Amino acid sequence: MKNNNKKFVKKIISGEFKGKVLKLPSKTTTRSSKSIVLESFFNTLQFDIVEANFVEVFSGSGSIGLEALSRGAQKVFFMEKDREALKVLKSNIAQTDPSRCEVYAGNSFENIKSVVSKLKKSNEEAYFYVDPPFSIREGMEDIYDKTMELIASLPAQNVKMIIVEHMTGLEIPERLGAFHVSKYKKFGNTSLTYLLSE
Repeated sequence: MKNNNKKFVKKIISGEFKGKVLKLPSKTTTRSSKSIVLESFFNTLQFDIVEANFVEVFSGSGSIGLEALSRGAQKVFFMEKDREALKVLKSNIAQTDPSRCEVYAGNSFENIKSVVSKLKKSNEEAYFYVDPPFSIREGMEDIYDKTMELIASLPAQNVKMIIVEHMTGLEIPERLGAFHVSKYKKFGNTSLTYLLSE
């Protein structure tokens, strides 16, 4: 039983909150990003994340957004629909710096409008990390189509970069709205695709 519990935690790798233990929701609720994916992503961003805004669109436990916070992001927007995951997310945020975090509960496809509106008002940019549930999950068959629409709808002036974590095998279109694919990295069943505006 003890071994089982071990699977449901993850540590912040680096920065201000290094070593803080984050809880993870059960695997039936959300799928946690692999450590290798997380490390590669933050190695790519390096110091760009410092003082930046960061949006984690399908947050789950918030492990990506909280890693960004730990590494110096000025503000992190979390978006999560699942109730169990939200509880876990809020308790994880509580052990970092809640004053630099905003949680949007409910449908990410709706809530993205509020986040974008906030960025527009303050004339700021953000990194958008988009990690939708895998489409093999029941009821998620159209999740990637909706995700592509969401990405295409983002205003270029408020986007620093879009990063999509997705099933390997899914091809992200070369162009989505104002954005084009700039980089692709594969990690077994999971891949990261980076998109930039012109």
